[in-house]
Amino acid sequence: MPLTLEQIFAFLDEQDYTAEVLIVENGSSDRTFEVAQKLAEGRKRVHLFREEKRGKGNAVRRGMLEAKGEYRFLCDADLSMPIEEINKFLLPGLEGYDVAIASREIPGAVRYNEPEYRHLTGRVFNGLIRLLVLPGLQDTQCGFKCFRAEVAEEVFSYQTLTGWSFDVEVLYIAQRKGYRIHEIPINWYFNADSKISVLQDSWKMFWDLLTIRRNARRGLYDTKD
Repeated sequence: MPLTLEQIFAFLDEQDYTAEVLIVENGSSDRTFEVAQKLAEGRKRVHLFREEKRGKGNAVRRGMLEAKGEYRFLCDADLSMPIEEINKFLLPGLEGYDVAIASREIPGAVRYNEPEYRHLTGRVFNGLIRLLVLPGLQDTQCGFKCFRAEVAEEVFSYQTLTGWSFDVEVLYIAQRKGYRIHEIPINWYFNADSKISVLQDSWKMFWDLLTIRRNARRGLYDTKD
């Protein structure tokens, strides 16, 4: 966390646009909130939140709905995508689109140090995603995504999943509502300390895909009254 925030702050200090950094803590056991507080001292554009509901999906949803910027960008805390690549997701990269997502699979993307079995597992799961909910998108699991403000506020308000599959659901909602999604090739570095359990989490994610289809049939993603 300290190194991640320092890299983000250093990058943003060099940009010619204004930005805010939102940190949402929900159930960590490593003093994340206290460490973030100390690093954020003296920085007006850093906002810290404590979310009572656990799960990565809940933390991201809270941050996206609390944010005030014209673009809402989410990233993995390990910065497996170098922070400098964030500018690919803003204008002109987002021109003509409503959502821009990082892709490790389309031409121009480069993966570094990833074991073959992890890549294969990811491709199998992505095949299920394309078959069941999101045809056409090659990499929905990469944790770097940018939404126009009005799009984020709508699609995250419909989000129901709280675990690792939340972003698949959010992209499904965006696509269902007619928003344009664009994949952007990135440089990506494998993190051996990832908290994802290939077998356990893949099984849970499969059931999440079925939940998304069931939610759609029940009308949970339709326009609210």
